[in-house]
Amino acid sequence: MWTSLLEIFAARFNDILLASWEHLQLTLISLLLANLIAIPAGIFLTRRRKWAEPVIGVTAVFQTIPSLALLGFMIPLLGIGKIPAIVALTIYGLLPILRNTYAGITGVNPAAIEAGTGMGMTSLQILWMIELPMALAIIMAGVRTATVLIVGVATLAALIGGGGLGELIFRGIAMANSPLILAGALPAAALAVFFDYALKHLEYRTQPGNLAKK
Repeated sequence: MWTSLLEIFAARFNDILLASWEHLQLTLISLLLANLIAIPAGIFLTRRRKWAEPVIGVTAVFQTIPSLALLGFMIPLLGIGKIPAIVALTIYGLLPILRNTYAGITGVNPAAIEAGTGMGMTSLQILWMIELPMALAIIMAGVRTATVLIVGVATLAALIGGGGLGELIFRGIAMANSPLILAGALPAAALAVFFDYALKHLEYRTQPGNLAKK
């Protein structure tokens, strides 16, 4: 089978490269949108804690919807193509980032916040200089979880014309061609591992103690 896999990679190299690029685009755009929505929302909820449980609960409900069903719901709303796929993937990425942002900031040692207040810091200064740096590891853990989730679910985007590596996987399933399935699955797994490692490295580099060493 490995010989057949190498032959598939050689014969369909351009197709695999294009599908990988489409998959990367879907992942990056969806992840960016999820962060732009979930991190500010998580910060807001730390200031309005009575809203935290219902808002996080709603995002959790979206998370429980099967990914195939969620993509299907997008068709009557947004049609087919990359846009509905990105919307669905963004929704799937919200919960880990939102929950970890909220948990990370609310878990900051109150003594550190009191010290900042005693030094005359404003609420915004406390957020940027104390709360976010101390909560960064937890927030990044949520981002890493969301990234791996988005990379995996993005393979289903091919079912609604979103492109990506799922096209190779589903083509392989239709043809009962295991090497073709692996030609789509292996690059998708490699993308997930790459993103997880890159974000882990970014998390380490942006820790307050490591920033001070630069």
